[in-house]
Amino acid sequence: MSDKTFENIWDALPFPAFVVSSDHRIEHANAAAEQLVSTSQKQMKNKALSHLFHEDSIVVGTLKQAIKDKGSVTQYNVDVAIADKRAASCNIYVSFLDATQTDLLLVVQPNGAAQKMSQSLTNLAAARSVTAMAAMLAHEIRNPLAGISGAAQLLAMNASDDDIELADMIGQETRRIGQLVDRVEHFGDLRPMTPKPVNIHDVLDRARVAAEAGHAAGVLFRLDYDPSLPDVAGDADQLLQVFQNILKNSAEAVSGKRGEITIRSSYNSGVKLAMQGHKTQNLPLHIEIIDNGCGIPDNLISEVFDPFVSSKSNGTGLGLSLVSKIIAAHGGLVECTSREGRTVFSVRLPVWQKKKGSI
Repeated sequence: MSDKTFENIWDALPFPAFVVSSDHRIEHANAAAEQLVSTSQKQMKNKALSHLFHEDSIVVGTLKQAIKDKGSVTQYNVDVAIADKRAASCNIYVSFLDATQTDLLLVVQPNGAAQKMSQSLTNLAAARSVTAMAAMLAHEIRNPLAGISGAAQLLAMNASDDDIELADMIGQETRRIGQLVDRVEHFGDLRPMTPKPVNIHDVLDRARVAAEAGHAAGVLFRLDYDPSLPDVAGDADQLLQVFQNILKNSAEAVSGKRGEITIRSSYNSGVKLAMQGHKTQNLPLHIEIIDNGCGIPDNLISEVFDPFVSSKSNGTGLGLSLVSKIIAAHGGLVECTSREGRTVFSVRLPVWQKKKGSI
């Protein structure tokens, strides 16, 4: 096989892999490794392994053990911490590449990687399954709802004081149901999206300003933008709705305490999504919404993007499901991790590619 073929195989490996010299210097890294440590191969090259995993890390320790034993070493279900990320359970494999024992292959396999991708696909299927139902439901409810509202107004015109109060209550409840139907109706919008170049920072700033003026008043926002990000391929209004819904969720989680929400953007070239027809979609644009709120209950975190799932007593469970549907329509991925004091909504999106022949 050619060197190009080996290079393609190397980058197609689903698990993060590094080639490390016997003096602990990183010589190569595949696309999955770039994603794991949020660093490009160019930036990693010739850096000490401890620069990514810390000197006392189990990863560095496993490498040292392999060098000492002059053989391969495998560690199962060990906690690996990378930079400021939370430690995650991983399997680690280290082995010399050849008989010269100068270079070693290091593979770090996060145990939750497959589960995350499976959950993302499940969320996508769930969001799509409710679309047809929503279109029918909105149409069937709106007509009788208008009749009930009109009848309540007519009753109020000639009613006693006590009956006026009841008529007003009917009117309030029909309006509340109407608002719920409006939210459900979004799932019935089957119009195809026409992607255009979108400055994601403009969208994030619009969502933040709206949040600060409303449900996130008093919350401290921290911005950590990568100023060199290219445009997203998408619909600005739909993406605005995505981040407004996420920020609303975060603001409600930090209410009643010294709330902080961080909005972070970065470029990570190692994330690819398998598409139909044996194609892959690069998702290098990474947006994170991080809050220091109460977190999402463990029994709900795996279902947080499913329709009608909510941890709030008055929640409809439609906001985050709509987020999942819109991001899926953009060819992207959305994930959530949560614990007490730190919840992260992670959105990955494709870059705008100018079509050949366009001006």
